[in-house]
Amino acid sequence: MTGTDFIESDSHTDAELKQIYRLRNIAVVGMSKHVEKPSNFVPKYLLEHGYNIYPVNPTVQEIIGKKSYPSIAEIPDKIDIVDIFRKSDDVPAVVTDAIKKPDIKIIWMQEGIYNEEAEANAKARGMDVVFNRCMMAEHQRLFSSS
Repeated sequence: MTGTDFIESDSHTDAELKQIYRLRNIAVVGMSKHVEKPSNFVPKYLLEHGYNIYPVNPTVQEIIGKKSYPSIAEIPDKIDIVDIFRKSDDVPAVVTDAIKKPDIKIIWMQEGIYNEEAEANAKARGMDVVFNRCMMAEHQRLFSSS
């Protein structure tokens, strides 16, 4: 099952999601330099709310003033969350790359993105998986009143 073959998102509770947001280092795979795209303004929002953003896009050198890395494995710092802005069919390769970094705790597939194989692979390596949710929308929903 991939892409639009599903309607539901993962089964995380709001309390579980709030715990995830306590993690601060986020690799954003597929981050765009185009300001009108969610893959640009969502990580920018997260950056503005105190998160450390690490763009992962081999086609650009820098996005929103941050060095862009060709892969997750090449990021020199500890990464907690991998936020994925790629087609569902591309997610297994992203998870394979993420597995090379031992500290990653969460694979987050943005709204409209899901890959069952990638989810199983990540969970088999002890990572939690969030899918079909927007990191910005969930953050606003959970923290806007606090």
